[in-house]
Amino acid sequence: MANAKFDILGATDLDLIAGLYNQIFKPGRDLQFFHRRFQSRHNPLIMAASLDDRPAGFFLGFELKPSVYFVWLFGVLNDYRRAGVASQMLEAAQAWAKERNYTSIRFECHNQHRPPLHMAIGHGYDIVGIRWDADRGENLVIFERLLD
Repeated sequence: MANAKFDILGATDLDLIAGLYNQIFKPGRDLQFFHRRFQSRHNPLIMAASLDDRPAGFFLGFELKPSVYFVWLFGVLNDYRRAGVASQMLEAAQAWAKERNYTSIRFECHNQHRPPLHMAIGHGYDIVGIRWDADRGENLVIFERLLD
Protein backbone atom coordinates (compact mmCIF):
# COMPACT_ATOMS: atom_id res chain seq x y z
CA MET A 1 0.00 0.00 0.00
CA ALA A 2 1.30 3.42 -0.95
CA ASN A 3 1.70 6.12 1.69
CA ALA A 4 -0.28 9.05 0.43
CA LYS A 5 0.15 12.58 1.72
CA PHE A 6 -2.99 14.58 2.46
CA ASP A 7 -3.37 18.34 2.38
CA ILE A 8 -6.39 20.14 3.79
CA LEU A 9 -7.34 22.86 1.32
CA GLY A 10 -9.68 25.82 1.33
CA ALA A 11 -12.41 27.02 -1.00
CA THR A 12 -9.81 28.99 -2.96
CA ASP A 13 -8.26 25.66 -3.99
CA LEU A 14 -11.40 24.23 -5.58
CA ASP A 15 -9.86 24.74 -9.04
CA LEU A 16 -7.38 21.93 -8.23
CA ILE A 17 -10.26 19.71 -7.09
CA ALA A 18 -12.30 20.53 -10.22
CA GLY A 19 -9.30 19.59 -12.38
CA LEU A 20 -8.88 16.26 -10.59
CA TYR A 21 -12.61 15.57 -10.74
CA ASN A 22 -12.65 16.19 -14.50
CA GLN A 23 -9.77 13.73 -15.00
CA ILE A 24 -11.62 11.03 -13.05
CA PHE A 25 -15.33 11.48 -13.79
CA LYS A 26 -17.46 12.15 -16.84
CA PRO A 27 -19.21 14.41 -17.57
CA GLY A 28 -16.89 17.09 -16.27
CA ARG A 29 -18.00 19.87 -13.94
CA ASP A 30 -17.03 23.53 -13.86
CA LEU A 31 -15.65 25.34 -10.84
CA GLN A 32 -19.04 26.89 -10.04
CA PHE A 33 -20.50 23.40 -9.52
CA PHE A 34 -18.18 22.96 -6.53
CA HIS A 35 -18.63 26.49 -5.19
CA ARG A 36 -22.44 26.15 -5.30
CA ARG A 37 -22.38 22.84 -3.41
CA PHE A 38 -20.30 24.31 -0.59
CA GLN A 39 -22.40 27.45 -0.17
CA SER A 40 -23.75 27.66 3.39
CA ARG A 41 -22.24 24.28 4.32
CA HIS A 42 -20.81 23.85 7.79
CA ASN A 43 -17.36 22.31 8.31
CA PRO A 44 -16.41 21.65 4.69
CA LEU A 45 -13.46 19.31 4.24
CA ILE A 46 -11.53 19.78 1.02
CA MET A 47 -8.61 17.39 0.88
CA ALA A 48 -6.11 16.53 -1.84
CA ALA A 49 -4.05 13.35 -1.87
CA SER A 50 -0.61 13.09 -3.41
CA LEU A 51 2.01 10.42 -3.96
CA ASP A 52 5.60 11.44 -4.62
CA ASP A 53 4.47 15.08 -4.78
CA ARG A 54 2.07 14.32 -7.64
CA PRO A 55 -1.71 14.77 -7.28
CA ALA A 56 -3.40 11.40 -6.82
CA GLY A 57 -6.95 12.14 -5.70
CA PHE A 58 -9.36 14.29 -3.74
CA PHE A 59 -11.97 14.15 -1.00
CA LEU A 60 -14.88 16.52 -0.35
CA GLY A 61 -17.25 16.47 2.60
CA PHE A 62 -19.40 18.62 4.85
CA GLU A 63 -21.71 18.44 7.84
CA LEU A 64 -25.01 16.75 7.04
CA LYS A 65 -26.41 17.46 10.51
CA PRO A 66 -24.71 18.25 13.81
CA SER A 67 -23.80 14.64 14.57
CA VAL A 68 -23.30 13.28 11.02
CA TYR A 69 -20.53 14.09 8.56
CA PHE A 70 -21.27 13.54 4.87
CA VAL A 71 -18.78 12.36 2.26
CA TRP A 72 -19.91 14.19 -0.86
CA LEU A 73 -17.29 13.18 -3.43
CA PHE A 74 -13.96 11.44 -3.57
CA GLY A 75 -11.90 10.05 -6.38
CA VAL A 76 -8.49 8.69 -7.29
CA LEU A 77 -6.70 9.15 -10.60
CA ASN A 78 -6.41 5.95 -12.67
CA ASP A 79 -2.62 5.70 -12.23
CA TYR A 80 -3.02 5.49 -8.43
CA ARG A 81 -6.00 3.16 -8.11
CA ARG A 82 -5.66 -0.08 -6.17
CA ALA A 83 -2.80 1.44 -4.15
CA GLY A 84 -4.90 2.19 -1.06
CA VAL A 85 -5.23 5.94 -1.67
CA ALA A 86 -9.03 6.00 -1.37
CA SER A 87 -8.92 3.94 1.82
CA GLN A 88 -6.31 6.23 3.32
CA MET A 89 -8.39 9.30 2.38
CA LEU A 90 -11.47 7.79 3.98
CA GLU A 91 -9.52 6.98 7.15
CA ALA A 92 -8.11 10.53 7.27
CA ALA A 93 -11.62 11.98 6.82
CA GLN A 94 -13.00 9.72 9.57
CA ALA A 95 -10.27 10.91 11.95
CA TRP A 96 -10.93 14.54 10.98
CA ALA A 97 -14.68 14.12 11.61
CA LYS A 98 -14.13 12.34 14.91
CA GLU A 99 -11.81 15.14 16.11
CA ARG A 100 -14.71 17.52 15.47
CA ASN A 101 -17.09 15.39 17.57
CA TYR A 102 -19.20 13.88 14.80
CA THR A 103 -20.66 10.55 15.88
CA SER A 104 -21.05 9.04 12.41
CA ILE A 105 -19.98 9.46 8.83
CA ARG A 106 -22.19 8.76 5.84
CA PHE A 107 -21.82 8.48 2.09
CA GLU A 108 -23.74 7.36 -0.95
CA CYS A 109 -22.50 5.27 -3.84
CA HIS A 110 -24.04 4.19 -7.11
CA ASN A 111 -24.83 0.49 -7.04
CA GLN A 112 -22.71 -0.30 -10.12
CA HIS A 113 -19.50 1.29 -8.69
CA ARG A 114 -18.11 -1.85 -7.11
CA PRO A 115 -14.73 -0.66 -5.75
CA PRO A 116 -16.25 1.99 -3.42
CA LEU A 117 -18.97 -0.46 -2.36
CA HIS A 118 -16.33 -3.01 -1.38
CA MET A 119 -14.23 -0.34 0.32
CA ALA A 120 -17.18 0.81 2.43
CA ILE A 121 -17.96 -2.69 3.61
CA GLY A 122 -14.27 -3.38 4.25
CA HIS A 123 -14.08 -0.25 6.44
CA GLY A 124 -17.01 -1.27 8.62
CA TYR A 125 -19.74 0.80 7.01
CA ASP A 126 -23.30 -0.47 7.20
CA ILE A 127 -25.87 -0.17 4.45
CA VAL A 128 -28.57 2.02 5.98
CA GLY A 129 -30.73 2.59 2.92
CA ILE A 130 -31.05 3.27 -0.76
CA ARG A 131 -32.06 6.42 -2.60
CA TRP A 132 -33.25 6.90 -6.16
CA ASP A 133 -31.07 9.35 -8.12
CA ALA A 134 -33.51 10.85 -10.60
CA ASP A 135 -30.73 12.70 -12.46
CA ARG A 136 -28.98 9.46 -13.38
CA GLY A 137 -31.93 7.09 -13.16
CA GLU A 138 -30.11 4.77 -10.76
CA ASN A 139 -30.17 3.71 -7.14
CA LEU A 140 -27.64 5.01 -4.65
CA VAL A 141 -26.62 2.81 -1.74
CA ILE A 142 -26.41 4.78 1.53
CA PHE A 143 -23.60 3.78 3.89
CA GLU A 144 -22.98 4.92 7.46
CA ARG A 145 -20.43 4.14 10.11
CA LEU A 146 -20.32 5.10 13.76
CA LEU A 147 -17.12 6.89 14.76
CA ASP A 148 -16.05 5.08 17.93
